[in-house]
Amino acid sequence: MTTQMTNSTHARETLVLGLPLIGSHLAQMALHVTDTVMVGWYGVVPLAAVVLGASSFFIIFVVGSGFAKAVMPMVAAALGRDDEAQVRRDTRMGIWLSIIYGLVVYPIFWWSEPILLALGQQAEVAAMAQDYMRIAGLGMVPALIVTVLQSYLSALHRTQVVLWVTLVAVLVNIGVNWALIFGNAGFPEMGARGAAVATVVVQVLSLVALALYAHLLPDLRRFHLFQRFWRPDWHAMGQVFRLGVPIGLTGLAEGGMFQASALMMGWIGTVELAAHGIALEVAALTFMLHVGLSSAATIRLARFDGQGDREALRQAAKVAVVISFGVAVASVTLFLSIPEPIVALFLDLSKPESAAILAYGTVLLGVAALFQLADGMQVMALGLLRGVKDTGVPMWLAAVSYWLIGIPCSYVLAFPLGFGGVGLWLGLVIGLVCAAASLMWRFWRLVR
Repeated sequence: MTTQMTNSTHARETLVLGLPLIGSHLAQMALHVTDTVMVGWYGVVPLAAVVLGASSFFIIFVVGSGFAKAVMPMVAAALGRDDEAQVRRDTRMGIWLSIIYGLVVYPIFWWSEPILLALGQQAEVAAMAQDYMRIAGLGMVPALIVTVLQSYLSALHRTQVVLWVTLVAVLVNIGVNWALIFGNAGFPEMGARGAAVATVVVQVLSLVALALYAHLLPDLRRFHLFQRFWRPDWHAMGQVFRLGVPIGLTGLAEGGMFQASALMMGWIGTVELAAHGIALEVAALTFMLHVGLSSAATIRLARFDGQGDREALRQAAKVAVVISFGVAVASVTLFLSIPEPIVALFLDLSKPESAAILAYGTVLLGVAALFQLADGMQVMALGLLRGVKDTGVPMWLAAVSYWLIGIPCSYVLAFPLGFGGVGLWLGLVIGLVCAAASLMWRFWRLVR
């Protein structure tokens, strides 16, 4: 079956689906940004600890979220085949795998200080990061289930609720941070640990809200998502596992590259690490635009793939790539135009160490402009490949690009060649360019 659609129609449908996803990803990122900003106002050492702790949480989360991300194209393809039973089976087993994973990895959070010390981090920062991670790790299971439900609802084109729940979560996060980081309104002053408590509260509330919506909305009751939830479906679990593990490991390869860059920046100094965290938060915000578009492309391509419409699939992919390219150009313009005011938003400029962080962060943000196009293209390529259920080879292409090319280049440029933090970031640019080129080549070779 072939669906006749113009490029403008593809663009409109991609944006109608993608804009709420972009908004929800930006709001999700805002949760981390508010933590960084508010802890940055509290102190430099707590900021460095939260940068390490939150980035470590994210790396572990990314691996487990592969099961949730696998649910999205699987549900969309099942809908394309009008197979509602498979929608329920895939989503349930995605939740099962997420719960199992979250429980298995918690010991890493509990004993994180020795790991960070072994990786060369300063003792004061490592101890405080462990305090943060022991609390934040309790939110791993609800965070992963939230991601499964977001994938399920997005594949059903219920992206608005995903956006609104995340926006409310940002407001709750700000309120709890204000109370617990600084000890306002009669609450104890907990510093970095207060930010961790706020994160767990937000994850639990988001889970409750999305689960109730998925269970109670009349239009979604036909899927019976939680009916006999305790019953295993080994075949569906195997399908989600096989598709999800490469997705998670691909995310680990990319996220691990940025985590390794944070660890290496920690070898340079605390001020440099704090500036790195701020610049990376800003770059990650624009990256969320591409993640939202990539998710929309995954859903649309999976639906066309389920229908067997290859021509519409290729056309939708081309339009999504063009949109993502336009977003990247806008991001580059922003980073090069007003870097200093952007970095200043994350700092209390009355503190003596803020001037050094501001200066270094401004330089790093200029370098971040270099990888906007490559970063956008590589995540779009991954979304397109997931839409056609190709995750194994992309995992290896990403791993080679990030770890055999990007990280070695970062190390060599930063230390032996003496370019410091700027050289470290230039290495990231090289890895991302390689990933974008190889992944795009893989997709178009598959669908030609």
